[in-house]
Amino acid sequence: MEDFLSGLTQIFTLATLVYMLAGSIAGIIAAAIPGFTVTMAIVLTLPLTFTMEPLQGIAVMLSVYVGGYTGGLISAALLGIPGTPSSVATTFDAFPMARKGEPGRALSLGVWASFFGTVISTVVLIVAAPPLALFAVKLGPWEYFSLIVFALTIVASLVGDSVIRGMLAGLIGLAISTVGPDPMMGRPRFDFGIEMLQAGLPFLVVLIGIFAISQLASEVENKSEVRSGNALVTGAIDFQTWKVMKEVLMRPVNLIRSSIVGVLIGALPGAGGSIANLVAYDQAKRASKDPDSFGKGNPDGVVASEAGNSATAGGGLIPLIGLGIPGSAVDAILMASLMVHGISVGPRLIMDHGDLVYGMFIAMAVASLLMLIVSVLSMRLFLRVATVPKWLIVPVVMVCCVVGSFALNNRVTDLYLLGFIGVAGYVLRALGYSLAPLVLGVILGPIAETNLRRALMTDGDPTLFVTRPISLLFLVAAVLSIAWAIRGHLKQRNKAKRSSDAAAS
Repeated sequence: MEDFLSGLTQIFTLATLVYMLAGSIAGIIAAAIPGFTVTMAIVLTLPLTFTMEPLQGIAVMLSVYVGGYTGGLISAALLGIPGTPSSVATTFDAFPMARKGEPGRALSLGVWASFFGTVISTVVLIVAAPPLALFAVKLGPWEYFSLIVFALTIVASLVGDSVIRGMLAGLIGLAISTVGPDPMMGRPRFDFGIEMLQAGLPFLVVLIGIFAISQLASEVENKSEVRSGNALVTGAIDFQTWKVMKEVLMRPVNLIRSSIVGVLIGALPGAGGSIANLVAYDQAKRASKDPDSFGKGNPDGVVASEAGNSATAGGGLIPLIGLGIPGSAVDAILMASLMVHGISVGPRLIMDHGDLVYGMFIAMAVASLLMLIVSVLSMRLFLRVATVPKWLIVPVVMVCCVVGSFALNNRVTDLYLLGFIGVAGYVLRALGYSLAPLVLGVILGPIAETNLRRALMTDGDPTLFVTRPISLLFLVAAVLSIAWAIRGHLKQRNKAKRSSDAAAS
């Protein structure tokens, strides 16, 4: 109790709360710009915290962290472009909902789902940090590879109207992830002697090109709409966000399930919000009584994806606090910040610096509340984006995409890759290919390859993938996931066939 009160006293000072508020605003804005990730925002924040007290500095970075997971929702809902990799699945239903004339509802659903997801993950963090951290550290490369295989089966539920085209898109994504240096040895491969491919295809460049450039190109196809000043989405600015809060709370099973998915995946080092976002969405779709409505503006899809990715914020702190193992790049930066202040991060952190750990718990809760306040108060301002005509918004967003892609590695060649990938994404979209499986392949491909090779380098016996219980559990879940998806697609095809037969008769 003494440590708790000490942490509470340090957080609830005027200076700390003001800094945290600024951090929340910065995180939301940074994540809303395509290409400017949460990690980049945290890196820029780190030097500013060196002169602060340890807990105060960590609290500010946690505010940026929590705000960033919500900020990606804004461009995902209003532009159809994921602001961060962890908001890819949010575009599937938030953007169609906004296009139907409900942009305020789409944003409100995401904001409230993010808030509750963060709160649930903070509660789990406080209660279950030590046992979950011990579970996460027992997982070897065999379990991680099997987990990624299970995550890759999500492709089967995201293939759109054509299973073959969806699977091909997933394979293209996996192929893209193999271009460039070998992740284990650093040897060049599949660059075909082309200089700009020698460094590989950066994930963010692929993400922005596939989603943003292709989406913007599609928007300007209809010249009459561009010239007449039609906006990307339409809808009333006036809405009641408190009613949307009740709508989110009326989906307790989906909200809690997605948050738990986010916590569990966040607790696995290296997994992160991009995987949790997709897995939570996939599980919500599988559990739904109307899976066909997903991708067309289903509120359950928005709630699941945003609760899932936001819950990884608390989940990622579990191995960091319990074992001194960062769960993500952002957690590694938080760990570095503590080390700069002379605090040793490891299993004894909670015993030697109890006030700091409890202060981090309190900071997570306060950061989620500040994120909610900032998001609700500024939502009407963000919704003004929905009224901006296409001829103005398209070039502005295009410039942001180019700047974000260049800022990643400061390489001009990335801009050439961005243009090429954008054209390829536009062609695939025009041919009826689902782009989500491609992005999923790019995200998970390197993680799967790295863990597969680590497993085989540790022990060349491939049977360990099925003899280790947790690994076997993930593989069985992958098989069941594919079978369930195929069953759903066959059922949907038979239903469509019966409808066409009935119409013909």
